Amino acid sequence: MNKQVGLTRRDKLTEELIDLFLAEGFLAFNIEQLAGRLQCSKSTLYLIAPSKEQIVVAVVRAFFRRATERVESRTQGPGDPSERIGTYLEAISTELKPATPVFFADLDFFAPAQEIYKQNTQIAAKRVQELVAEGMGARAQSSLYSNFVGVVAGQTMERIHHGEIEALTGLDDSAAYRALADLIVAGIA
Repeated sequence: MNKQVGLTRRDKLTEELIDLFLAEGFLAFNIEQLAGRLQCSKSTLYLIAPSKEQIVVAVVRAFFRRATERVESRTQGPGDPSERIGTYLEAISTELKPATPVFFADLDFFAPAQEIYKQNTQIAAKRVQELVAEGMGARAQSSLYSNFVGVVAGQTMERIHHGEIEALTGLDDSAAYRALADLIVAGIA
């Protein structure tokens, strides 16, 4: 549970729900069960949004917003673009590490949450593309190459999250992100 000073009750509930959803998913809970787990009233939960579905969307959106802020904060500033790509992908892995398979299964099943996830993966792929373009500088075909790498990175990230890469290679998420970073960095070297 997050006990940071200055957070509103709504913010604290959202943080607690993020932790709960990452650990146990969100589809199996009803509002009464969520209120019981957070030791609050149902009306207090409705501070977040007016329905369970809207609460889920708000919490999933808050999780990805928080993750994006943390990832970007680790890659800000000057530095070698190759190192920044590795740092970026490792930071994504760190942020997604608490998410259990049930959380990802619930994301896949609930279309509004799946859309948020898909948008965030596209944003991450675009960011990788920007970092690759930065690393390549003015080299010929850098735009075409960085676009390609962005697409490949996005598709690979989705497959990492769905467990496909681990099933095929034995690499856990963190190792898969590191391998993706190594592959991209080698390609721009």
